[in-house]
Amino acid sequence: MFDLDGTLSDPKWGIIHSMQYALRKMGRVEIPDEADLLWVIGPPLRENLAKILGTSDKSVIEKTVAYYHERFSVEGLFENEIYPGVPELLARLKQEGFILYLATSKPHVYARHILERFNLINYFEKVYGSEFDGTFSDKAQLLAHLLAEEGEKTANSIMIGDRMHDIRGARLNRLPSAGATYGYGSRQELIEAGADFLINRPVELLDFVFMEC
Repeated sequence: MFDLDGTLSDPKWGIIHSMQYALRKMGRVEIPDEADLLWVIGPPLRENLAKILGTSDKSVIEKTVAYYHERFSVEGLFENEIYPGVPELLARLKQEGFILYLATSKPHVYARHILERFNLINYFEKVYGSEFDGTFSDKAQLLAHLLAEEGEKTANSIMIGDRMHDIRGARLNRLPSAGATYGYGSRQELIEAGADFLINRPVELLDFVFMEC
């Protein structure tokens, strides 16, 4: 089970520019610069906006979410790069008979478009992601849904992600996990969240999965 942002691809510019766009549309005078927004890559969008806006007002948050999607759905979606070695990793896992799933907090519609754009979609059994209303944006809930839907096919599964949300979501669903240190979560974040294994490059995942098997 793979996370997308920070694990398979680097979505930095699309997410940050769309976040800045949404804040401008909301009339914010001081817009965080790129370096100050790196932390938003990974956690659910509404959680991020609540922190940035300093409010729990759902109407304000949802309006900002709409502005975010206004840009992301057109431009930000493809301001994205696949990490070196990812296509080769997925091809090897598929060749060895592993069943691959995508498990992302990003809306599944966007996630599918991204995988199709970079010719990765055929490696995956199914794409699991959130709905536009925020349903399944919590990684633990998303993984629980995936496990319930896929049943026995998910026996001996492993979750791979770059943020604490991925690792904690795995632990809550009694799944082993690999933390991708090349993404947006620090080694310390991944260790404290309880990652069973750390990988510094995508290819290192092979050592973990074959060891587990």
